[in-house]
Amino acid sequence: MKKNNILANIDLLLAAVALCILVVVTFGGVIMRYFISKPIIWAEEVQLWCFLWMTFLGGSAAFRYGSHVAVEMVVNLMPKNLRRFVERLDYVITMLVLGYVAYLGCNMVQLMIKIGKVTSILHVPFSFINAIIPVCCILMMISLTYATFFNRQDKPEQAEPVQEKEE
Repeated sequence: MKKNNILANIDLLLAAVALCILVVVTFGGVIMRYFISKPIIWAEEVQLWCFLWMTFLGGSAAFRYGSHVAVEMVVNLMPKNLRRFVERLDYVITMLVLGYVAYLGCNMVQLMIKIGKVTSILHVPFSFINAIIPVCCILMMISLTYATFFNRQDKPEQAEPVQEKEE
């Protein structure tokens, strides 16, 4: 993999790392609890942290690749001008929602810093754990803008079926 591909997909790479850690910690927790009778007391904290990071980092990558769930059947049936309007409206609404969530995430991180809240077992600051929310909302906004305006491939109005050549 090229360096620029790694940097462009760093969120996807980090989400995969978080998923691997989540699976290993969960599997290890089950083994330790049921077979050795010594549970991993910090497993739940790490699982929560990995799940949060995996979700937001994966969401950013999903915007870039257009992998979020969408029902495009109705939009694809619209005339070209109306379809472009709906796509632009969708872009604006999504950007507003992501901007608002980023704003709320920043407020939450500031609050966690102010009160000094840490996890109960590992003493990891919640501000560090929750910082992924505004960071990834901004990454999602960048990815959505890139996918909408710079990586746009015009779809054909109606795809014609491919006919096989007879020999």
